[in-house]
Amino acid sequence: MTAPTQLWFNPRCSKARATKALLEDRHEPIQLIDYQATPPTRTQLDTLMQQLGIDDPREMMRPKEAAYAELHLADATREALLDAITTHPILLERPIVVRGDRAVIARPPEKLAELFES
Repeated sequence: MTAPTQLWFNPRCSKARATKALLEDRHEPIQLIDYQATPPTRTQLDTLMQQLGIDDPREMMRPKEAAYAELHLADATREALLDAITTHPILLERPIVVRGDRAVIARPPEKLAELFES
């Protein structure tokens, strides 16, 4: 049996809810990860970046969040950015969907299809 598809989820986010609905329509087993209630570790973020195929944490961050400016992250190092996400998980872009060893930021939710193409 394969592992369930992980959905890094914020229930107040309309894009996250739409992505969840798309996964349910596909009858995919889903593991919801409430990353704000249980912030990700640095190890989890490193793994997530590998799955997303990115090197710069900014590619999975929400730069318009107030915390981004308040913490002066525009010129921050990779390590400082990852530390900021672990302490301020609101900075993590959503929704992120992980299936196997690949992930996408499902903005728009239709990007989810990339995970189901060979």
